[in-house]
Amino acid sequence: MYTIGIDLGGTNIAVGLVDENYNIVKKISTPTLASRGPEEITKDMAALSKRVCAECGVDLVRDGIKVGIASPGTVNPKTGLIEYANNIKMRDFPVVKVFCENSGVAQENVAIGNDANLAALGEATKGAAKDAEIAVMITLGTGVGGGVVIDGKVLTGCAFGGAELGHMVIEYGGRACSCGRKGCFEAYSSATALVALTREKFAQTNSPIMAEMCEGDINKIGGKTAFAAMRKGDAAGAEVVDYYIKHLACGVANLVNIFQPDVLLIGGGVCNEGDPLLLPLKAEVAKEVYSADDKLKTDIRIATLGNDAGIIGAAALVNTAK
Repeated sequence: MYTIGIDLGGTNIAVGLVDENYNIVKKISTPTLASRGPEEITKDMAALSKRVCAECGVDLVRDGIKVGIASPGTVNPKTGLIEYANNIKMRDFPVVKVFCENSGVAQENVAIGNDANLAALGEATKGAAKDAEIAVMITLGTGVGGGVVIDGKVLTGCAFGGAELGHMVIEYGGRACSCGRKGCFEAYSSATALVALTREKFAQTNSPIMAEMCEGDINKIGGKTAFAAMRKGDAAGAEVVDYYIKHLACGVANLVNIFQPDVLLIGGGVCNEGDPLLLPLKAEVAKEVYSADDKLKTDIRIATLGNDAGIIGAAALVNTAK
């Protein structure tokens, strides 16, 4: 039996037809064009769902295909409302109801959840945390997304806004965060933070290696610059990477101490640095974690599903929802 997984993003809407083993059989996407408003966006979600089924020789309604939706923001799975999503400009929008009206799918066959949570569920279902009893995932992108999966279920909290792991404070009174607090994990460990740290260091040092890499334009410094400069022997780049990894390790150690997961996954563009990120991170975390048994340790891994995690997680959600 097939399932539809929808990953609703600020840039693109991606829809996948997923088989019973959580392999994506077919995937299609379209630009979100968020300024259009929620009605038109939801109509596109319904149209793409019909289309991906038709292209695979199945009928969305007649064949009783269930649909899972991964959405940014605060999502209420009981009411089917996107209560607030800044980047797609939705507030208390009945996305499940409107989707069903435009697709013909019965509301009991649709489930919705937060995209970061469902990315974690996707990794726990088919990816790098498969078969873990407790899995925690952080995504290092524009912000720091988070998800916690316990025994195959997403931890959402009493108001469905739980697992905002990027907004725990790791330095009281520290760097300003977009959420309004200071010192958040996100303010030190997101890709955005890494870019800001690199630009600050370049402004202080005028590193010749960084200057060559960005052609003297500080605005061309990106998330890869510090690591690339470090690999070329640049002291300023190495300082940025060291500072970044130590703060990342602080947040990761906190999560290990709170949840003691079997697996903690790191996703997002920064994780593409591989061992230069992962090996020193593991070493720093090992200094920080509290454990009564050194033989049982959280395995810190790189996530493997990439942009497919949300689709697979959405499909897993609707298949396990009661």
